[in-house]
Amino acid sequence: MVSVKSLFCAGAAILVSTAAYAADLGAPPPAVPYQYQPVAVPAEQSGWYLRGDVGVGAQSFSQFDLGPANEVPATWTVNQSDIQDTTLLGFGVGYDFNSWLRFDVTGEYRTAALFKALGSYNQGTCDVGGVTGTCFDNYSGNFSAAVFMANAYLDLGTWWCLTPYVGAGVGTAYERITGVQDIGPLPPGTIGFGYTNSDSSNWNLAWNVQAGLTYNVSDNLKIDFSWRYLNMGSPQSANIYCQNTTTTGPCNSFNLKDLSSQDFRIGLRWMLSPEPVMPPPISTRG
Repeated sequence: MVSVKSLFCAGAAILVSTAAYAADLGAPPPAVPYQYQPVAVPAEQSGWYLRGDVGVGAQSFSQFDLGPANEVPATWTVNQSDIQDTTLLGFGVGYDFNSWLRFDVTGEYRTAALFKALGSYNQGTCDVGGVTGTCFDNYSGNFSAAVFMANAYLDLGTWWCLTPYVGAGVGTAYERITGVQDIGPLPPGTIGFGYTNSDSSNWNLAWNVQAGLTYNVSDNLKIDFSWRYLNMGSPQSANIYCQNTTTTGPCNSFNLKDLSSQDFRIGLRWMLSPEPVMPPPISTRG
């Protein structure tokens, strides 16, 4: 029978051999405290942005409206009317309230565009060779404008860096009509010439609706492609001075009624966000 003394000796031998084996393997490495690595934390965007736009506008007006009515022959008819396209350049400042709602205020200059209108009326003074007939008046001039708007936009979500949006705005347009000429008949069958002694300038209510697509180049830079319908009211010319003025033909001012434009623009928006903030490192000393 194994004695207690023998079991104690065997246990001691096992403990000694285990310790020696552990010593051969080497002691476990000491615990290394975690080293905190500072990471740049983007500061919250301010929401403010600057914008700039360039584009072209296909302009039109609904009616070449002569007045006052008592100076216009009863048979007066506008046969043709047209206005050229314009180039526009705009700037603005805005604010992003959140990921879907933003506002901005903008100002833009619209370059001078030539307009024309051809009207006719039946009048006995249009006598050429003893034969009376239809009289014609040919009007021309230049239209330019500066437009100031307050706009609101709804961003409709972002997919693959593309954000569609819709918007609307209201404001005012400072409009100028310059270089007006009126070539028309004078008795007996001769041609008369009319012009404005001064250029006209008007302030009119303006409004717009628009839709577009934004490409997010980076967190700070965005490119806008947009279509806009812009209504600029009905600018009025100065009074026309007619050479050898008579009561046989219209010699007065006119309106370009409901002048509007289909604008196609490309723009840049630069977000005014601060630089990322580096937090201070955390000390690892005990």
